[in-house]
Amino acid sequence: MQTFIEQLPVVIGALNVGFLQTLKLFAVTLLGAFPLGLIIAFGTLSKIRAISLITQFIIWIIRGTPLMIQLLIVYYFPGLVLHNPIWGGGEQGRFTAAAIAFVINYACYFSEIYRGGIQSVPIGQTEAGLVLGMTRRQIFFHVTLLQMIKRIVPPISNEIITLVKDTALARIIALQEIIWAGQAFMKGSHGISGAIWPLFFTAFYYLVFNGIVTVLLAKFERKLDYFR
Repeated sequence: MQTFIEQLPVVIGALNVGFLQTLKLFAVTLLGAFPLGLIIAFGTLSKIRAISLITQFIIWIIRGTPLMIQLLIVYYFPGLVLHNPIWGGGEQGRFTAAAIAFVINYACYFSEIYRGGIQSVPIGQTEAGLVLGMTRRQIFFHVTLLQMIKRIVPPISNEIITLVKDTALARIIALQEIIWAGQAFMKGSHGISGAIWPLFFTAFYYLVFNGIVTVLLAKFERKLDYFR
């Protein structure tokens, strides 16, 4: 029977591997959701009614259903319904499916934040830019976007902090993230079974990760104080 001191390096090693998977999913989601969310926001604001309605319908579905269900559909639908298991059975396939589901989900949430930020900038500034001979593209990137960023940082920060914890949902498709790694020691992993204490270490990882993200976002928000 291994002692706690003997088990500790094994547990920490497994949690580190799981945390790297969590961190990777977090980073990929942000890299994909930020630009996709802006594209979706443009679709919502489009003057072409068909594009606007379709975009709003997609957002309504994504925001109205649990992320867990979306993960299950993205991962299992190709194999069970289309009989084309494109993700395969490996860890890389699970990660790809999880990343796609997360990017689409968070892009829809970000798009609504972007839309609110764009619409909060007074229309008079756009009109003034047009009078000065600026194109709408120049007005957006040099006038609207900078002010929008300041307005959306607090709600975007909340979504990013939520994402840190939502990454745990990826275990529903057996992606071996950090909670999967911690729970494995309850069932029997690396010669350790019936141990619940690794889950407390897992919680510590999340607390530290969330703390670092919160501090970085607060610093970023302070850098935008010139709009006050």
